[in-house]
Amino acid sequence: MGRIRCLNVAAAVLLGLSVSVTPTFAQNAQSGSGWSQEETQNIVQQVRQKISSLPDYAVFDWITFGIHDKTIVLKGYASRPMLKDEAARVVKDIKGVESVDNKIEVLPNSPNDDRVRAAVYNRIYTSSALRRYNANAGSLGRAMGPGPRVAAMAGGITADPPLGYHAIHIIVKNGNVTLFGVVNSKSDADIATMQANSAPGTFKVDNQLAVAGAPPKSEAK
Repeated sequence: MGRIRCLNVAAAVLLGLSVSVTPTFAQNAQSGSGWSQEETQNIVQQVRQKISSLPDYAVFDWITFGIHDKTIVLKGYASRPMLKDEAARVVKDIKGVESVDNKIEVLPNSPNDDRVRAAVYNRIYTSSALRRYNANAGSLGRAMGPGPRVAAMAGGITADPPLGYHAIHIIVKNGNVTLFGVVNSKSDADIATMQANSAPGTFKVDNQLAVAGAPPKSEAK
């Protein structure tokens, strides 16, 4: 079985930020692709676009993908089961893709983890050093906007997350937090870790943030 090329779905959409974000989409060499180099590049672009455009893909999710022969291997974390299914569906519809190996982990449905998500979001995105990394540039309340949020009240923040581009994604599982995404500097990554650690209910923080221009970290999953 050939090696799987790992690719990152984090969109390089800057929304006016000063971040120079160019995710590395080919972190490992692959010897068993069933497409030509040009076809592979086209498939990669389509997978990136389709997944990053999913309406349910938000700050509390993180999806990566790889290629083996003509199969797309999906990995990462989904805060809601529907996202895992939607990701597989849109990728399978891409011309030339023969199958999808969906290894996305659906995170537990946990009220406590919901509270941790909200707390970490507020600590990170209200930080003066980090607020530029999202389009809302402020607190969770500002991100959610005015008016009643029925889904949020019924099922917590996971059911109704803040939308829009977020450079720092927050994955919470049983109180453990993992940060994914791309930031400008190591100091910003360190600040994100400190902010997440200071959030109530957080047990442990694993910082997988990449620094723009630095060698990519190995896959956490």
